[in-house]
Amino acid sequence: MDCSICNSMPFLLRPPRNTICGACYEGAKSIITLMNKLEGDKGTDNIDTKANNSLVSPTNSCKYRHQLGDLPKWLSGLNDQRVEMNKKIAFLSGFGAAFRERIHTDIQLVPGDNGLPLATHRALLAARSEIFKNMLESEDGCKAPPSETIKLAELKHEELESLLDFLYTGSLPREKMEKHVYSLFLAADKYAIQYLQEFCERHMLLYLNSSTALDVLEISDVCSNKTLKDAALNFIVKNMEEIAFSSKFEVFAPKNQHLYVQITRAFFMDIKSKRVTGV
Repeated sequence: MDCSICNSMPFLLRPPRNTICGACYEGAKSIITLMNKLEGDKGTDNIDTKANNSLVSPTNSCKYRHQLGDLPKWLSGLNDQRVEMNKKIAFLSGFGAAFRERIHTDIQLVPGDNGLPLATHRALLAARSEIFKNMLESEDGCKAPPSETIKLAELKHEELESLLDFLYTGSLPREKMEKHVYSLFLAADKYAIQYLQEFCERHMLLYLNSSTALDVLEISDVCSNKTLKDAALNFIVKNMEEIAFSSKFEVFAPKNQHLYVQITRAFFMDIKSKRVTGV
């Protein structure tokens, strides 16, 4: 079928032959749906930005009706938001320099491997974690002396440094995440740092593979994270032969017998389901 959008020479198509193919039709519908959904989400969040105002003046709380012709202006609005967000990130990242250059630090965190303590700011710790906030307050509610140190026995020096780096900047390079994601996820769970938990969770789901699936399953069980646990179990079941015959599985099974039982049950339930559906 000739399509006035994806045809190699659409200028040859003139009304009434200005039809579109099924793929372009579905794509256009998906784009419009996405535009309406995102605008609706912004409406419910009461986000009042220049980009939003340039796109639509809503007549009610969250009902928007875009046409495909609105797409260039809509994308321009998104770009305005992206530029503004980058400026905000650059502005906030200046606080990270205070950590790296040890500017006016007032407390030290000691890693569990007897590595060098890391100087930081108690205000930052208290703002990022309610647990840290409670730890920094004495019984009478007065501030602890500036020379105080806190030992985080569960974290090695590099892991603690990565934790602080994230608390100051809200992000970490991929190589640091790959190296420390499990220890950071445990720390985020212990000290109730929700954004770090979500950040680590996204990383583990994005890079879930045969080499990491057992580690993700184990850490999800420790932290009672259902999303990670379901994803890891499903992946293991689908790749059972490769994982079950790996040396990593031999070490994992005796150490995590309850998870070994869950894997076995999930595997046989998957087989039963396939028999029933005839897949």
